[in-house]
Amino acid sequence: MTFTPTFGSKRHQSLVLRSYTLSRLLLLALTIVWRTLLTPYDTSAPLNPSCLSHHHDPPLILFPSVASAVERGVVWDSVYFLRIAHCGYEYELSYAFLPLLPLAISFLSRTVFAPLVPLIGYRAVLGLSGYVINNLTFVFAAIYFYKLSVIILKDSDSALWASILFCFNPAAVFYSAIYSESLYALFSIGGIYHLVTGGNSIAVLLLALSTCARSLFLVI
Repeated sequence: MTFTPTFGSKRHQSLVLRSYTLSRLLLLALTIVWRTLLTPYDTSAPLNPSCLSHHHDPPLILFPSVASAVERGVVWDSVYFLRIAHCGYEYELSYAFLPLLPLAISFLSRTVFAPLVPLIGYRAVLGLSGYVINNLTFVFAAIYFYKLSVIILKDSDSALWASILFCFNPAAVFYSAIYSESLYALFSIGGIYHLVTGGNSIAVLLLALSTCARSLFLVI
């Protein structure tokens, strides 16, 4: 019996979107609970020295509490991504972080979210841009994952369950943090999907973009 991929039903894709939404809400709730109960292990969030290329005093903002809430989530590698988006590559260790995510964050902060800068400050706007980019790209990554799974597994029900597990897996926390995993997942999974469906030109473009997010695909 030959399996003809139909890329799943609209109902299944809707369930994938619901799973994504539920997983992000659950993650947000757990983050709030744990940040309330425990002291963060990484204390780099408040560190925000001026860029080496220019020094300026931080301007007054209207909603400092909102800015603080956003910036408290900027920890671990997120600090480097925002620093690169704001100041460029200042130190040798910054080159471990590829430029696609910082460029996307900088672009969104200077365009769509630019009116928010006087309200919450530029660094908080950078952080907000990072959260929006990663959560939106994770949506499309999940849809691509489902469509690719339908082709590989030749069973739309199994593809649905695989996609739900993709949304709820423990490592999915990185897809909502300011890390490059979401962009990498979108472009690498999307590139492979278009490769197996014959869209070679789009596949080359997406896979090339994935190497600008993380160097891992160069190895693959």
